[in-house]
Amino acid sequence: MITLHLLHPIEPKPIQTWKFESESVILIGRSGDNHIILYSSVVSRYHVELHRHSLNWQVVNIGANGTYINDHQVDKELVQNGMTIRLAATGPKIQIFLSSST
Repeated sequence: MITLHLLHPIEPKPIQTWKFESESVILIGRSGDNHIILYSSVVSRYHVELHRHSLNWQVVNIGANGTYINDHQVDKELVQNGMTIRLAATGPKIQIFLSSST
Protein backbone atom coordinates (compact mmCIF):
# COMPACT_ATOMS: atom_id res chain seq x y z
CA MET A 1 0.00 0.00 0.00
CA ILE A 2 1.11 3.57 -0.64
CA THR A 3 -0.28 6.51 1.35
CA LEU A 4 0.06 10.11 0.21
CA HIS A 5 -0.46 13.11 2.50
CA LEU A 6 -0.97 16.62 1.18
CA LEU A 7 0.88 18.73 3.73
CA HIS A 8 -0.27 22.05 5.17
CA PRO A 9 1.62 24.90 3.43
CA ILE A 10 3.13 26.21 6.68
CA GLU A 11 2.94 23.46 9.28
CA PRO A 12 4.26 19.92 8.67
CA LYS A 13 0.87 18.27 9.15
CA PRO A 14 -1.39 16.50 6.64
CA ILE A 15 -4.53 18.25 5.43
CA GLN A 16 -5.65 15.50 3.03
CA THR A 17 -4.77 11.80 2.65
CA TRP A 18 -5.08 9.27 -0.17
CA LYS A 19 -4.42 5.51 0.09
CA PHE A 20 -3.82 3.20 -2.86
CA GLU A 21 -3.62 -0.58 -2.63
CA SER A 22 -3.74 -2.02 -6.14
CA GLU A 23 -2.72 0.77 -8.53
CA SER A 24 0.55 0.38 -10.41
CA VAL A 25 0.54 4.03 -11.58
CA ILE A 26 -0.78 7.03 -9.63
CA LEU A 27 -1.30 10.30 -11.51
CA ILE A 28 -1.08 13.68 -9.77
CA GLY A 29 -1.98 17.04 -11.33
CA ARG A 30 -4.62 19.68 -11.96
CA SER A 31 -6.66 17.75 -14.55
CA GLY A 32 -9.84 16.06 -13.38
CA ASP A 33 -8.76 12.64 -14.65
CA ASN A 34 -5.79 12.31 -12.25
CA HIS A 35 -5.98 10.08 -9.18
CA ILE A 36 -5.00 13.10 -7.06
CA ILE A 37 -6.25 16.49 -8.22
CA LEU A 38 -4.49 19.59 -6.87
CA TYR A 39 -5.86 23.01 -7.73
CA SER A 40 -2.75 25.19 -7.79
CA SER A 41 -1.59 27.49 -10.59
CA VAL A 42 1.96 26.06 -10.41
CA VAL A 43 0.79 22.44 -10.72
CA SER A 44 0.67 21.16 -14.31
CA ARG A 45 -2.44 19.40 -15.65
CA TYR A 46 -0.34 16.21 -15.49
CA HIS A 47 2.51 16.88 -13.08
CA VAL A 48 3.79 13.69 -11.42
CA GLU A 49 3.41 9.97 -11.93
CA LEU A 50 4.21 7.40 -9.27
CA HIS A 51 5.10 4.02 -10.78
CA ARG A 52 5.22 0.74 -8.90
CA HIS A 53 8.07 -1.57 -9.98
CA SER A 54 7.82 -4.83 -8.06
CA LEU A 55 8.41 -3.76 -4.43
CA ASN A 56 9.63 -0.22 -5.23
CA TRP A 57 7.91 2.99 -6.28
CA GLN A 58 9.40 5.69 -8.47
CA VAL A 59 8.52 9.40 -8.73
CA VAL A 60 8.48 10.58 -12.36
CA ASN A 61 8.17 14.29 -13.15
CA ILE A 62 6.07 15.05 -16.22
CA GLY A 63 5.15 18.66 -15.33
CA ALA A 64 6.50 21.85 -16.86
CA ASN A 65 7.33 23.41 -13.47
CA GLY A 66 9.31 20.46 -12.12
CA THR A 67 9.17 18.21 -9.09
CA TYR A 68 11.50 18.74 -6.14
CA ILE A 69 12.93 16.60 -3.36
CA ASN A 70 14.87 18.48 -0.67
CA ASP A 71 14.88 21.60 -2.89
CA HIS A 72 16.55 19.68 -5.76
CA GLN A 73 14.68 19.24 -9.02
CA VAL A 74 14.32 15.59 -10.07
CA ASP A 75 13.15 13.82 -13.21
CA LYS A 76 12.99 10.32 -11.73
CA GLU A 77 13.71 9.18 -8.20
CA LEU A 78 13.07 6.06 -6.16
CA VAL A 79 10.55 6.64 -3.39
CA GLN A 80 11.92 6.40 0.14
CA ASN A 81 9.41 5.79 2.93
CA GLY A 82 8.46 9.13 4.51
CA MET A 83 9.95 11.30 1.76
CA THR A 84 8.33 14.58 0.74
CA ILE A 85 8.02 15.83 -2.82
CA ARG A 86 7.12 19.38 -3.84
CA LEU A 87 5.24 20.08 -7.05
CA ALA A 88 7.01 23.09 -8.60
CA ALA A 89 9.51 25.17 -6.64
CA THR A 90 6.76 26.83 -4.57
CA GLY A 91 3.88 24.37 -4.96
CA PRO A 92 2.14 21.87 -2.72
CA LYS A 93 4.09 19.25 -0.77
CA ILE A 94 3.14 15.58 -0.68
CA GLN A 95 4.59 13.16 1.85
CA ILE A 96 4.76 9.50 0.78
CA PHE A 97 4.53 6.48 3.07
CA LEU A 98 4.99 2.88 1.95
CA SER A 99 3.65 -0.17 3.75
CA SER A 100 3.33 -3.82 2.84
CA SER A 101 -0.16 -5.08 2.12
CA THR A 102 0.41 -8.42 3.83
